[in-house]
Amino acid sequence: MSQKLTIAIIGCGAFAKNFVNLFKHHPNVEKVYVCDLIKSREADFSARFGVETIATFEDALKRPDINCIGNFTRRHNHGDITIRALQAGKHVYSAVPMASTIEECQKIVELVKATGLTYFIGETCYYYPCSMYCREAYKAGIFGKFSYGASQYYHHINEISYGAVAEERGMPPLFYPTHSTAMILAAADSYVKKVSCFGCHDFSGDPAFTAEGNPWGNEFLNQYVFMELANGGTARVTEARGFGWGKPSSYISSFYGTKAGYEFSNAQHLLVQTDMHEGIKRPFNIKLTDVSDYVNPADMVANKDLPDFKQQVAEGKWQWNSFAAVQAKDAARLPESFKGLENGHMASHQLLVDDFCRAIYEEKIPILNAWFAARCNVPGLVAIESAKRGGIPLDVPDFGDAPVR
Repeated sequence: MSQKLTIAIIGCGAFAKNFVNLFKHHPNVEKVYVCDLIKSREADFSARFGVETIATFEDALKRPDINCIGNFTRRHNHGDITIRALQAGKHVYSAVPMASTIEECQKIVELVKATGLTYFIGETCYYYPCSMYCREAYKAGIFGKFSYGASQYYHHINEISYGAVAEERGMPPLFYPTHSTAMILAAADSYVKKVSCFGCHDFSGDPAFTAEGNPWGNEFLNQYVFMELANGGTARVTEARGFGWGKPSSYISSFYGTKAGYEFSNAQHLLVQTDMHEGIKRPFNIKLTDVSDYVNPADMVANKDLPDFKQQVAEGKWQWNSFAAVQAKDAARLPESFKGLENGHMASHQLLVDDFCRAIYEEKIPILNAWFAARCNVPGLVAIESAKRGGIPLDVPDFGDAPVR
């Protein structure tokens, strides 16, 4: 594709502000527009980032010079916005989640397959150091055959931006599962076949988490889902809105195979290897390696000897802009124009924007494509139904692997 990208960012909220400059400064992008239903927000973005506005989403769809849509609308609107954009012939960068129904996820996959357009899910946790480490080590054979992993998004509702939005506050936690599922599924190189889920009710009396208090009839503040994977392993994913104060909020807490296991807590990352897999023998050997300096952000490593180091980590220090050593290879391919620009969410933002822009310009199917996005999103939607029905196991539909272009 010789033509550069012109992108209309739809939604000028707290999250979108981290991405306008990155799109604007990417060498494959010609122009950026911003659009919001609240015109004061739109005007603020225009002035702050030096970009033009466009009146409505519908106007952006009609403009032949705009070939990309940045979907930063409210979470439960993502599916509709994406589908309309693809039907209008636009490439789509979408914040998570992909959509709020299985039917919308399937429709997006079908549209991408039929049109050849690029759909990209901006899942920050794919580039979280813990996930990158686990998939790097798994691919290298260090873990052996995958058997079990656990990942979670612990984020109290009062610390999340949508917690202040009345119509979104009571959203089922597993409407938004991709921070957890993307980490574990990418690391285990598999997808979900079956789920069983339970939920925990709110104990504080928050009216949002009642059958009448939200548009979804959701009563669960926290949801816990056990997953059977296609590779024979199992995983546990937790989406919690009633605990998880401070940071880190998203992480893989454990990842086990037949030869080794990874464990993480706060700022410590441990790899435990054993030769027990070589046969029934006594004694067997165990080797523990602290890989924290490789997995933690560089700024965190530089400050690890501070007396209040762990307390500062728990309060979210050093978990935004700084790359970790495990991210170095990916960070090295970023454009020079990104130097000094904002980053975020464990230094994932720049990598995501670069992936999207390169995929379109170079006519490649991105790693975070529609098929991967569906595999991260759909298990959560099925799990919501499992929890409503007392945790019964339910099959998860799968839309297949991304094609090779």
